[in-house]
Amino acid sequence: MNSAVKKIWNILSTALVVLIVFCAVFLMGSRLLGFKCFTVISGSMQPKYMVGDLIYVKEVDPNTIEAGDDITFILNENLVVATHRVVRVDAENQHFYTKGIANDVEDSKPVHFKNVIGVPRFSVPKLGYVADFVQNPPGMYITIAIGIILILFAFVPDMLGKKENRNSHSESEITKANEENEKLKAEISRLKAEINSEKE
Repeated sequence: MNSAVKKIWNILSTALVVLIVFCAVFLMGSRLLGFKCFTVISGSMQPKYMVGDLIYVKEVDPNTIEAGDDITFILNENLVVATHRVVRVDAENQHFYTKGIANDVEDSKPVHFKNVIGVPRFSVPKLGYVADFVQNPPGMYITIAIGIILILFAFVPDMLGKKENRNSHSESEITKANEENEKLKAEISRLKAEINSEKE
């Protein structure tokens, strides 16, 4: 691998690693801090939450939620998740009445306290597309494959370079040993000649 290609590859691989680490921090690190991540799939909360945004939801006590708060909740028996704004609270029956801020009317059914997942704390624009891609097939497999390829390309050239260096070192050591052997043979021959001349 010549120096120009190697330099380009190093830049690309570094950029990919940074991107993967960035996504890992925002996807996995947030969960360690108690957040749940959800991708916005409709425009009902625009312009606050745009389609493709990734929202970070923190679990809270439903009794602390007030009108005007945004909540993320289980919408129906199919476990569809939605995020809408609370417009009224029926504390006695433990119901929230909600509405998408881009919608003209309230949601047809109230949200029971037990169906509340939490309250959105912040969002990252368009990261939801990346999250969906890397967490579901075939994107998951593609991401794993890219990771393996990056590891191989990061380490194989160095390993090959070290092997070449070892080979060159071995060759030079063999050459040096041969030279020493030749010198030793020459010295032995000289000594034999001197001994023979003394005997004569």
